[in-house]
Amino acid sequence: MRKYSRRFKKIINLVDKNKLYNPLEAIELLQQLSSVNFVETLESHIMLGLDPKYADQQLRSTVILPKGTGKILKVAVITKGEKLTEALSAGADIVGGEDVIDDIVQGNLDFDKLIATPDMMLLIAKLGRVLGPKGLMPSPKSGTVTFDIQNAIREFKAGKLEYKVDRTGIVHVALGKLNFLSEDLYTNLKTLQESIDKNRPTGAKGKYWKSLYLSSTMGPSIPVNLSLLRDIKIG
Repeated sequence: MRKYSRRFKKIINLVDKNKLYNPLEAIELLQQLSSVNFVETLESHIMLGLDPKYADQQLRSTVILPKGTGKILKVAVITKGEKLTEALSAGADIVGGEDVIDDIVQGNLDFDKLIATPDMMLLIAKLGRVLGPKGLMPSPKSGTVTFDIQNAIREFKAGKLEYKVDRTGIVHVALGKLNFLSEDLYTNLKTLQESIDKNRPTGAKGKYWKSLYLSSTMGPSIPVNLSLLRDIKIG
């Protein structure tokens, strides 16, 4: 049986598990319940009506959270020629070619996002076993294989992130820090919802959204009323 701390037992009793919360109300409640000595992250856990073992029911896309993530992203770029200078001018933290590849082979993964130009992908292919399990392998679909290096770096630094459905049909996305304004966190959540709807797989059948829970790093999960989230427009 799972054991909870005295702190967690105290705050979980303040959440009505039989109630579907207004999304903004859920965010504000998590902010009020936060009682740890660091700034927690707001997390969304979305159960979708997808079975990702079928090719036409897989969901993988990117979204730019308009209010950012609150995380300082360390970006590495593998490229060559004039693109090296472009990457540096756009704010990349690690820039290089085969030297960066060699570092990765040696196990140096001191970055959060790896971007590469298409002309380097043959060399990067051998890194699949190292980067794949950590979700760092560049791919065109995630926007991390591109010749538009400057734009890619700026977008990821500004809050662009990749999301995908896991094997159980759930999408897990961090929406920002709990010390953000509640309205800003709500804006990020709404933007994510609209992106997931826009990228609905062709093979999705029946009810697409099954449930949504919001939680914080060390806090309880709160069930959200999907109708209230999807009926309200932003912008």
